[in-house]
Amino acid sequence: MAEAVTSVRPEMGARDGEMIDPFGRHVTYLRVSVTDRCDFRCVYCMSEHMTFLPKRELLTLEELNRLCSAFVAKGVRKLRITGGEPLVRKNIMWLFDQLGRHLETGALDELTVTTNGSQLTKLADDLYASGVRRVNVSLDTLDEKKFKAVTRWGDLGKVMDGIDAAQKAGLKVKINAVAVKGVNDTEYDDMIRWAHGRGMDLTLIETMPLGEIDEDRTDQYLPLSVVRADLMERWTLTDDMHKTGGPARYVKIEETGGLMGFITPMTHNFCESCNRVRLTCTGDLYMCLGQEDRADLRTPLRTSPDDAALYNAIDEAIGRKPKGHDFIIDRRTKTPAVSRHMSVTGG
Repeated sequence: MAEAVTSVRPEMGARDGEMIDPFGRHVTYLRVSVTDRCDFRCVYCMSEHMTFLPKRELLTLEELNRLCSAFVAKGVRKLRITGGEPLVRKNIMWLFDQLGRHLETGALDELTVTTNGSQLTKLADDLYASGVRRVNVSLDTLDEKKFKAVTRWGDLGKVMDGIDAAQKAGLKVKINAVAVKGVNDTEYDDMIRWAHGRGMDLTLIETMPLGEIDEDRTDQYLPLSVVRADLMERWTLTDDMHKTGGPARYVKIEETGGLMGFITPMTHNFCESCNRVRLTCTGDLYMCLGQEDRADLRTPLRTSPDDAALYNAIDEAIGRKPKGHDFIIDRRTKTPAVSRHMSVTGG
């Protein structure tokens, strides 16, 4: 049965203001997980036999809209909707449509989404209509058999059709690939040619120690410093100042004219410039992806229709944002740095 999504969110009150953490960093970017569920089971992200949260624990779409709007009122300029797979949530386009109003008023600069691409054939046009102009598609390999092995449940053809639909709808597509040793480490040349040939940027991401999975992450981990050195033997990489608001450091590949990003939480963390916080689908705010400290925003959200308590909880949380994370992957460190899965925190 579909969720009821009929309530109207009142406008923000007088407690608007910037969010500045203890290290002087302005928090202007909120990543929001709208569900921990996904129609894939990627080997570096979750176990094949995941136990997902009871649906009653999830925030309603109206509550997500209210929370996101509170953050916009407090200075967030970029919202990224994530999951799990965000586009599998029922009535999710209602939330995009509601949040799109902040683009119309100028309060928000960008509304984006990270997706595995499986639902884009159905929703690309609707996303564009809501104000989304850019999507990140997670795609780790162009090989159909490898794709099936990595995602366990995924269909590469369906993702490719989704990318076609997104570009046809006018959405700018960026490809995100997690670098997995022994899986896709021989494919980066092909992925560069394919992505740049279609006008899409490509970003590689180091695997991170989040949540118990069925694999040993020391067998998966591939330092991007090694990848970059290898690429430089065949491509001309020029440092580029391009920024999307996220943690990627970009290079221009002169032979293609396209951009390639590197997200390196392990070999060269990006904490010094972190402007991000993450909101889970249950209303927990994580001030750092690599730390367990969190703030409960669901309680003040549900205790009062007035936003004063919610604003206070947000301010208190931002005041605890740490300087950085403590990610480690090695043979001596078998347990993940944090126990929660990426699908819970938001990709």
